[in-house]
Amino acid sequence: MKYPAEPKSILYFFPSLRISRFLSTTLIIVVLCLSLVKCGNNNANPLSGMEGDTSNGYAKDTAGSNMLPLDTALYNQKLKRLTNGDTSGKWPVKTVYPAPGAIFPFKRIIAFYGNLYSKQMGILGELPRHQVLQKLQGEVKKWEAADSTMEVIPALHYIAVTAQESPGKGGKYRLRMPFHQIDSILSMAREIDALVFLDIQVGLGRIQEEVPEFEKYLRMPNVHLGIDPEFSMKGGQPPGKVVGVYDASDINYVTNYLAKIVKDNNIPPKILVIHRFTEGMVKNYKQIKTPPEVQIVIDMDGWGHQARKFNTYFEYIYKQPVQFAGFKIFYKNDLKEARSHILSPQEVLRLKPQPVYIQYQ
Repeated sequence: MKYPAEPKSILYFFPSLRISRFLSTTLIIVVLCLSLVKCGNNNANPLSGMEGDTSNGYAKDTAGSNMLPLDTALYNQKLKRLTNGDTSGKWPVKTVYPAPGAIFPFKRIIAFYGNLYSKQMGILGELPRHQVLQKLQGEVKKWEAADSTMEVIPALHYIAVTAQESPGKGGKYRLRMPFHQIDSILSMAREIDALVFLDIQVGLGRIQEEVPEFEKYLRMPNVHLGIDPEFSMKGGQPPGKVVGVYDASDINYVTNYLAKIVKDNNIPPKILVIHRFTEGMVKNYKQIKTPPEVQIVIDMDGWGHQARKFNTYFEYIYKQPVQFAGFKIFYKNDLKEARSHILSPQEVLRLKPQPVYIQYQ
């Protein structure tokens, strides 16, 4: 880091002035202090991108520290609004307050899902870079129009470990993406000030083996995580033969890992997205821990006719609350059944609770 040169005396610039020794010394001290403040600003963390933001009950300096305490009154107000009038007592979920800098329930995330190597895995890999970002921004505007009370932010949800049909090297039926592909996603995200999610499909591997591989990215304030029980094959079957499973113990390992990263690096809470569309995909949901440093989203991952999607949401999101709700929309698969259509933001917002994370595939 190249620091500013030490400021010279006021008398150097104005030799003709007759200033007392006391006044001269005082002015020099003032100039030195201003120089030090400027130097401190030059050390700001360019990854934070949230300077002076108080719209969601917190503010954070550019170094990622000195976050103001959570506005608990605003948090409670926003959380209650997400219940959308539900009176069952299930929602909102009673958990601890999040650490300062939490995204939910202050903002809604609209994410594009996929892999850059495949046009079949989601919209993120289907279109060229410019078109993907342009389409994502268009979806964000639709959600902003549908609910003007909640800020909407874009995200790129990238499958960083993909399940495979063949065992591959190591026999794990999974393939880790090269870091340069993740770097490309980060570059895309910077263009529109988007968040990044890294998604993991472990195959015959273990989540405890995969998450640490991406720690250098998870230390970044704008990078979050997704895990997919569908491709966690604890029975030894190849992915795609049966639906996989995560137990609460697997999920708690991930939340503990993320919580430690948040505390060690003094960054805002991480978001953990867990995909779900069957009863058996998530075991012992009541034992899932929700530490202040991690916000958990159970994402309704089913496709097809809107009635079936809503029923899946009711059975496995609404009736088995963990913390926050998510909802996936498939551009292609949701049109495969007769009389089905792509759900609009207005239709999705009728759900109880309202999802805070929307994913398009």
